[in-house]
Amino acid sequence: MLNPVTTTPPAPSDFALEELRKESTMGTEGTTVAREVRVIDLSDFEARRAEITEQLWSAAVEIGFFQVSHHGIAQADIDAAFARSAAFFAQAETTKAQWPLARNAGWESRAQIRPSTGKADLKESYQVTRPRMAGLWPTEAELPGFQADTLGFEAQCWAVGMRVLSCFADKLGMERDFFTRAHNPASPHYQSTLRMLRYFAPQPGQEPGAWRAGAHTDFDCLTLLFQRPGQGGLQVLPGKEMEGRAWTPVEPMEGVITCNIGDMLMRWSDDQLPSNFHRVKNPAAHEYQGDRYSLAFFCQADEDVLIHSKSGKYPDITAAEYLKQRISANFSNKY
Repeated sequence: MLNPVTTTPPAPSDFALEELRKESTMGTEGTTVAREVRVIDLSDFEARRAEITEQLWSAAVEIGFFQVSHHGIAQADIDAAFARSAAFFAQAETTKAQWPLARNAGWESRAQIRPSTGKADLKESYQVTRPRMAGLWPTEAELPGFQADTLGFEAQCWAVGMRVLSCFADKLGMERDFFTRAHNPASPHYQSTLRMLRYFAPQPGQEPGAWRAGAHTDFDCLTLLFQRPGQGGLQVLPGKEMEGRAWTPVEPMEGVITCNIGDMLMRWSDDQLPSNFHRVKNPAAHEYQGDRYSLAFFCQADEDVLIHSKSGKYPDITAAEYLKQRISANFSNKY
């Protein structure tokens, strides 16, 4: 059995982040190609657990990304979350600046510089990490009900993420609740994050080579992404096909959550589950030209959890130190 917790974190100098090296090579345009994006039905989950587990594992191993339907989050709740996001970003910049990003919580604008591009993503975001939100919530006067409703939606996302991760735990020979214990919302070390994102509409004279989001892999175990129909731009690259640089568009659909494996789970699985590159392109002239909104939930193991490679392929690292290094490579002075 893998123990999710360590009390003696290794020194940061011991860590080799191969993920960053790979990401730094991914700035080229590449080509696009149509591929299957599997949609896995999670309905009647407990009765169909074995079947669903095999479907999730197959999609994750072979592709690294997939979509899930009948996941238990009502469309009305998703629509309400997008409405809250739009209301937040509609606030004046001087208002949003009251809640500055630090340690994966708070607001930033054009602050994320991807190693793949060396340029700031053309977006703003607001990140919710439960134990780190002191002083970072809008007041009831500014956005009534925002805090309570956002935390309610975050909890729904967590439940879906843990259900999917429990299937991967089964396949990896771990206890079924391994990842649930490693992502504990009641812990002061909890660092899973709900991120509201607004990608800016194209502007005249926009800097060449800038992307709404440059090519990257995610830092976490599993990402859940909600998109709005008509607001496309997401492109993915299967984890085992990185060298081909052939990207696949993932069109937004109501009723599904797009999921991808992150680097934490790739390490935990000794690369059985590949973390895939993805990016968000700027729209072509014939495509929707307005702002693009999305919602992402990152299942990031708690700070005191040890990410352990059973084969020894990767050095042990605490989730706190791992996330710190990855954030520091993307944001300046934000951790």
